[in-house]
Parts: sequence; structure tokens; C-alpha cells
Amino acid sequence: MLARKVRDVMVPLKDYAIVSEDKPLKEAVAMLRQVYCEVESGACTEGGHRAILVTGPNEELVGVMDFRCIQRVLIPEIAGSISERLERLGVSVAYAEAGAEDLDEARASFRARVLRNAETRVKDVMLKPKGVIQAENDLHTALKLMHTNRVVVLPVYDNGKLVGVLRDSDLFLAVAATFME
Repeated sequence: MLARKVRDVMVPLKDYAIVSEDKPLKEAVAMLRQVYCEVESGACTEGGHRAILVTGPNEELVGVMDFRCIQRVLIPEIAGSISERLERLGVSVAYAEAGAEDLDEARASFRARVLRNAETRVKDVMLKPKGVIQAENDLHTALKLMHTNRVVVLPVYDNGKLVGVLRDSDLFLAVAATFME
């Protein structure tokens, strides 16, 4: 397994979802759902990609958006210090101290949060890429880079050009294939 190259197991760029940073979240989520779902009996089951690449105005890679990015938009109170959490919710510290936080957005329903954030721009939600890898690197290098950077996808470059994506699931399947040999 470890002698294989990233190129051997990556997802080619043509087979991966890409969205512009200026698109609204609702469009990006629709694209991500399309590449994530396998529809069986009318129900969506896990089957595909769990992240989408984000490009800038010159079609250069500027970020990655995954399920966690979407969750952070819907539940802003989970990130940062208590005052940052309250601020993200639109709750003033004075209200929180007075026990009036249940009058604010913190009590909004799931549906209300989703609909309120539908027009949020992808660039405001995405993660900056935390590392890239070259197509000719071995899988051991990729595994270490993913672990060190705590990421589940790595953009793959060949001679300075983005050519694909390496996912943690691709590495898992390479390990599984080695066990099956």
C-alpha cells in the first residue's frame, strides 16, 4: 500500500464537486448533496464525497467546504469563547447575564437556522486548505499529512496544477485492499 502513489488512489478533479466562493450556501449544499447521495428507494444514503472544493475569481483553489463548515453556520454558539458565542447568536452579555438569552436567536429552530443562512456566501463558511499534496507522493506521506493537519481531504497537485483530491476514505480503501491481498 505505502509504495503506491497519491495519483493511484485520488479522485480526479473532473469527478469532484467544485463551487465558486461567491455562491450562496444553499447552492453549494445542493451540489454537495448530489455528489454525496446514492438514491435508493427515494432515500439518500451515504455514498460519495463529503466535501466540495471552493474556487476564487480566477478558478484557483481557495478553500474546502465540508459538513462541519455547514454545521458551524447553523450552530455558531459551538465555536469560540463564551462572549464570541453569544455575539454570533446576537445575544448581548447583558441579556445573557439577565437570563434573557432565550428571547434571542439561540432558541431558533433547526429549520429557521437553515433558512436564515441559505444566502450565506461559501467564502464565509469554507475552510482554508490545510496542506496540499503532490500526485507523485506516496500514500504514507499523505497519511502523515492528513493526520498532522487533521483534515479529511487534501488537494492534489501535479506540476503546479490542481489535478484531484485525496480523501481519507481513499486511504482507508487502500489499507483495506492491502489487507485483502
